Amino acid sequence: MNARSFRFGVSLLNAGSSRSDWLARAREAEDLGYDVLQVPDHLTTVAPFPALVASADVTSMRLGTYVLNAGVLSPAYLARDVIDTQRLTDGRLELGLGAGYVPEEFAAVGLPFGTPGSRLRKLEEVLTGLRELLAARPDTPQPPIMVAGVGDRILTLAARSADIISFPISVGFGEGTPEQALGNRVQHVRDAAGERIGEIELNLFVAGVGHQLADIDLSVITAATGMSAEQLAELPGVLVGSPRQIADTLLRYREEFGISYISVLEPHMRAFAEVIPLLK
Repeated sequence: MNARSFRFGVSLLNAGSSRSDWLARAREAEDLGYDVLQVPDHLTTVAPFPALVASADVTSMRLGTYVLNAGVLSPAYLARDVIDTQRLTDGRLELGLGAGYVPEEFAAVGLPFGTPGSRLRKLEEVLTGLRELLAARPDTPQPPIMVAGVGDRILTLAARSADIISFPISVGFGEGTPEQALGNRVQHVRDAAGERIGEIELNLFVAGVGHQLADIDLSVITAATGMSAEQLAELPGVLVGSPRQIADTLLRYREEFGISYISVLEPHMRAFAEVIPLLK
């Protein structure tokens, strides 16, 4: 089976001071070689759908959510937003969904955080309901759907129903070395997907990029995990080295794991842009 061509996404975190500021950053992302402009879904970040629609006016990139918190969504309202965003962006939407992991965001809308199992069931409910509602609208092209996660159950769900599966930074926290942990998660997807594995695009979320570890601010992840910067530097989602060294690492990830879609956070957008020409 031929390897997929690489694709590159960047997550812009906030709207900035004005519409012109947001659009300038969107144009910069495209000029740097990114294929997909992505936005997260937190109360402290930019509102996803308005931001993506605005970006469609000034770029030709694909436009994605990375990722919506399905735990606070209803299929009906989400379908409405997806249908209109597809129309207003000429069908360029890529819809990313996750189960949610921030208790404060559930509390803000008056919902219990629940258990991992209950959040997974809600994700499945939203995903199934959304697909049914979109299928009933033959005039609207269905966007590819990404599901992000690392646990057995969410990866099994994704392997059976998603077009794209994303491995977040925590994919390296499993047994063995961080790369072995990633390999184990990929193998789980392959086993669960069976014959449809060839239809699934695998994505790696990159939370840090730099020529050397001292160049990368990992303080937020360090505070959340208790891991040292040196330990975090071993994770697949933290890329340390020259552009050529990082490109070689990602070529190896594509060969060994089938990962061809790379997403980076906005603070690392320019640093990672040096890698993109080496892989296209």
